[in-house]
Amino acid sequence: KRAKDAGLAQTMVYTNDLAADVRSRARLLHSLRSGYESGQFFLAYQPQIDLVDERLIGAEALLRWRAADGTMIPPASFIPIAEKSGLIVDMGRWLLREALLARHRLSAATGSELRMAVNVSAVQVRRPDFSSMVIEVLRETATPAAALEIEITESVAIAGIEAVIAQFAALRQLGVTVALDDFGTGYSSLSYLERLPIDRLKIDRSFVLGLEFDQGQRIARTIIVLGKEMGLKIIAEGVESPALRDRVVEIGCHEAQGYHFARPMIEREFIDWFQRRQVNPG
Repeated sequence: KRAKDAGLAQTMVYTNDLAADVRSRARLLHSLRSGYESGQFFLAYQPQIDLVDERLIGAEALLRWRAADGTMIPPASFIPIAEKSGLIVDMGRWLLREALLARHRLSAATGSELRMAVNVSAVQVRRPDFSSMVIEVLRETATPAAALEIEITESVAIAGIEAVIAQFAALRQLGVTVALDDFGTGYSSLSYLERLPIDRLKIDRSFVLGLEFDQGQRIARTIIVLGKEMGLKIIAEGVESPALRDRVVEIGCHEAQGYHFARPMIEREFIDWFQRRQVNPG
């Protein structure tokens, strides 16, 4: 199976380490299923800020897993397994519904209609009922379509661009927006980028942090020029200091998120953060 996953005409040698890895993945999958069923998963929300007036305009919903013993399992460890097992489909629907319900409460607490950004995987998008599922959840939660932004990565797009285009056509007609996440870190092709039904480009954190150096600045500036030429909004991820905030403003980003503004927070912490920010904007 490993050889097949590696591509055509590949070989794989059996080792004890390989067997141990398989057993580890099997245990993690079992824990993943039981953890999901027992409510160990929760969402954290990272604010998204308009760089013109420092106004809170939205949040990105991020999936978190706290195991029964209190250990936090990183998404990079469990998301690939959830995708391979197909569990990501049920988890994705749950995440979308929870995020949109939280968006109502956060909007009420902040006094503004916030945008909620939700990540989706290739496994979800390839399902023929993906767009109808999103529409159904929007209806269930009484959420305006324009309040939802779906984030996809380049790997999702190139894995089946025709499916992506078809799935998002109906959603964008309703008002749902689409962001291309981690732009520049994967297979960047201008041909597929022009065809993708997207509204926003997210500059990956690695490029934003690179703004401290000349080479990183050139890459970020190029992405911004490209995005603006295509009529897209640009959001910078990983803005972790006042200096980086000034840099992304200087090179023309429209929006930003990162530790300079706030870390991902559970709902109650998000509201507390907003209230403190109103009292002391600096």
